[in-house]
Amino acid sequence: MQWATVKNLLEARMWVKLFDSLMAATITPNKRVLLGMSGGVDSSVSAYLLKEQGYEVIGVTMKVWPQDCVSRAEDKCCGPQAVADARAVAHALDIPHYVVDEANDFEKMVIDYFTQEYQQGRTPNPCVMCNEKLKFGNLQNKATALGAWYIATGHYARIEHNESGPVLKKAVDARKDQSYFLFSLQPAQLNRSLVPLGGLTKPETRAIAKKMGLKTYDKEDSQEICFVPGNDYKDFLKSHLGAKEFHRGGIYYKDGTYMGPHDGVEFFTVGQRKGLGGGHGRPIYVIDIDPATSNVIVGEHDDLIRPDCFINQTNWVGGEPTEPIEITTKIRYNFPEVRARLHPLPNRRARIEFLEAQRSISPGQAAVCYVGDTVIGGGWIERSDLGISIPAATPAKTEASV
Repeated sequence: MQWATVKNLLEARMWVKLFDSLMAATITPNKRVLLGMSGGVDSSVSAYLLKEQGYEVIGVTMKVWPQDCVSRAEDKCCGPQAVADARAVAHALDIPHYVVDEANDFEKMVIDYFTQEYQQGRTPNPCVMCNEKLKFGNLQNKATALGAWYIATGHYARIEHNESGPVLKKAVDARKDQSYFLFSLQPAQLNRSLVPLGGLTKPETRAIAKKMGLKTYDKEDSQEICFVPGNDYKDFLKSHLGAKEFHRGGIYYKDGTYMGPHDGVEFFTVGQRKGLGGGHGRPIYVIDIDPATSNVIVGEHDDLIRPDCFINQTNWVGGEPTEPIEITTKIRYNFPEVRARLHPLPNRRARIEFLEAQRSISPGQAAVCYVGDTVIGGGWIERSDLGISIPAATPAKTEASV
């Protein structure tokens, strides 16, 4: 590419950024909304409800799949079929629909984060990151460029817009509540966000779609990470990273007994039992992953139980707590909500003290904090020092085969 062409492209991007910043400074609240459409029933019904409420709806589908994943993502929320379904719904509702290419940012902000967390011995939560950086991040920038004050999604959660600031709450349908995935959004993001399905149950959503004749009314919900075919994250890591990128090491019992080598800390998560064999005649579980030595520490069921956990990079929706408070918390999306006490700490950290000790607390997962049905914030679970000393070097002779 000629320098003159590159220079022109850089100048064009500079003007686009300047235009976006000017729009952000001058835009005022209005009834125009940019709706993220995944091609599923939830975003389809959200489009209908927003239009019924008098909003000027603009549908947008993000193309986030890398080129080498197109064939594998055919039926996922980020796949080509999703674009066709979203476009058909937009046509039926007589609203404009656009496809925006977010593949590069998705690669950097979500997929790279996903792989790097596993490489550090942590268990990532890519949905939280995608919401924060793309769905409620990049899309808001595009909304601003289009003169839209709001963005909307099909999440099951509630956002109340008050004079004192936005409030994030659980959805009415407890089985479908997705407020957990929105804990990291900043008040400025929440202030410009709409989630029309927060007051509906999933059956009610499907009934609306069927009544309106929307083709997505019986479309199955995705139960997988959108970019991980078959929910097999190990296979995805192998194809994405390549063999040289894995951090191999040893598997050790908690007393220091060497049990054998492993092919990479990327293939383990705290609480895992599958693929470990047996230890001392009992089932064994991963109780710790040491990224500094690439060692995996295993123990018994009771070794997974913890009275507390520490979180970092906290985000507090309604203001940071200044003293210990009673809360409920979820330490993983599919875990039950439990009672706890939150102890604020300096440097965006906190300690969550469980009223009843919890098991399989995985570093890298989000711990989200609630008071009643309100999300007050949360953070990312830190690795806890179990006080187990394991040598950095793997011995040549194994005592057990894993």
